[in-house]
Amino acid sequence: MNPFLELGIRHEVVNAITELGFEKPSEIQEKAIPVLLTGNDDFVGLAQTGTGKTAAFGLPLLEQLDFSQKHPQALVLCPTRELCLQIAKDLEKYAKYIDNVNVVAVYGGANISDQLRQIRRGVQIVVATPGRMLDIIGRKAIDFSQVNYVVLDEADEMLNMGFQEDINNILSETPDTKKTWLFSATMPTEVRRIAKNYMTDPVEMTVGTKNTGNANIEHNYYLIRAKDKYAAFKRIVDSNPEIFGIVFCRTKIETQEIAEALIKDGYNADSLHGDLSQQQRDKVMKRYRDRSLQLLIATDVAARGIDVNNVTHVINFSLPDEIENYTHRSGRTARAGKTGISISLINLKEQSKIRHLEKVIGKSFERKEVPQGSAVVEKQLLTIVDKVQNVAINEEQINQFLPAIMEGFESLSKEDIVKRFASLEFNRFLEYYKDAPDLNIDARDTGRGDRDFDRGERRERGGSKGFTRLFMNLGSVDEFNRGEILGFICNTTKISGKSIGKIDLKGVYTFFEVQDADVDKVIQGFKGVDFNGRNVRIEVSGEGGSSDRGGRSRSGGGERSGRSRFGGSAGGERRSGGERKERSSGGFRDFSGKRRESKSKY
Repeated sequence: MNPFLELGIRHEVVNAITELGFEKPSEIQEKAIPVLLTGNDDFVGLAQTGTGKTAAFGLPLLEQLDFSQKHPQALVLCPTRELCLQIAKDLEKYAKYIDNVNVVAVYGGANISDQLRQIRRGVQIVVATPGRMLDIIGRKAIDFSQVNYVVLDEADEMLNMGFQEDINNILSETPDTKKTWLFSATMPTEVRRIAKNYMTDPVEMTVGTKNTGNANIEHNYYLIRAKDKYAAFKRIVDSNPEIFGIVFCRTKIETQEIAEALIKDGYNADSLHGDLSQQQRDKVMKRYRDRSLQLLIATDVAARGIDVNNVTHVINFSLPDEIENYTHRSGRTARAGKTGISISLINLKEQSKIRHLEKVIGKSFERKEVPQGSAVVEKQLLTIVDKVQNVAINEEQINQFLPAIMEGFESLSKEDIVKRFASLEFNRFLEYYKDAPDLNIDARDTGRGDRDFDRGERRERGGSKGFTRLFMNLGSVDEFNRGEILGFICNTTKISGKSIGKIDLKGVYTFFEVQDADVDKVIQGFKGVDFNGRNVRIEVSGEGGSSDRGGRSRSGGGERSGRSRFGGSAGGERRSGGERKERSSGGFRDFSGKRRESKSKY
């Protein structure tokens, strides 16, 4: 008998989740579902991300509700729009074979009129972020008087993001007779307070130990000089050719700069942060889920609620300011029973943070050596060999071309053919890692010169010497971010990303720097090019750059936005009400459980 049937889930739902690959309940599902199916108790479930919490509350909800009625009967609150959409989609998939199930996702960054229209048509389950839900309540556009169940998912995250007052206001709109189900990875004082104020003798269950990480995650760290951080990061990525990872940074600007640097260096990467519109965010996440992106560079706030399977690595480019965030970061990998690796890049001053993390999460961190250049080259070569051995051959299609192929290789020996095929991918690694230095340092080193991302290195990477500043009549309103505009320039003109300097993306136009030697190639490359029916115009700007080619800035004298320490624009960038400027000072804060400074509503 199917184990989910034994738990009390109806056949229609079991058939749907079986199609989704559910074979046996996870620990939190096995413990929570029988309790929640009774519908008699408030409930607190403590479990890490990736342990199957959505099904743990979603499957019982589908058993409890009356889908012949079209009024709201259940409310699910979660911290981010990404998680809101994910939960709503999952519930719809679970209910595939149940008639008349209506689930509405309510979140900021999307058209509120569309969401109101869906609510008016009739809905049994509302999945919402607190800010948008409060907005809809304020418009008196929803009636929660018959809500029987409220689920608070990722409760600790909602409180970390400053939603406590919003949650209180929303819960006050629901009946006293409702049952409240709270799920959280940790149990800080604020979460305990919500349980006390809004729940009556809740059943409490813990999967694993409170505040600990997933047992399937391997925790590693690399000890390097801060000035070598980006180089070491690339070397780690290159030594894991099949990596599918999320890279965490402290600030929006850092995510943009690292993503841009990776794109220039030929990697499939993009950034995710709070200044992206919902449409831009959806576009990035679609590419990541489709695996056309290999590396997603994200801030803590932007990454909350991401639920992507088979993430192999989480890389902490910068350690988080708050220790709870490390658990949430590492929880993006090793989901659904799989294994994963969490990597931290640290300098000498941060070793104490690793020791503290070990104590809090109850896991040992293993120090790893940054691979030598020769080892990376060997790994890449063996990967190419492995791909050749395992490639699928379409005999029917390729047979017609075989005579021409064999004729082309007639003058080459087997050894020559092997060398040439391997060199197609291999040469750039050979060149890059030729005479590559050892990036490892002794833990007893004095740490001289250790600063987060050495400023000298940044100046070298982002400086204007030898570059000409150009104007383009496309900008963020054309749904470009900096990584995409970089790709557009390189693909159109066939120049390397390394030839592009600073990119200053504005609303309806963009300034970007190009090496002096490539300016004419860029201008010629865009002649006759149009974007969405509009001619793309490239002109030399009179502002900045080292060229004396002339030409006036199209921005009316040029906008002097503030520059970040990475060389990107720190001012003039549109904020979408998303992320506040993150704190970038070192050191974990507030291990004592005292109330932290609230973060902005995402």
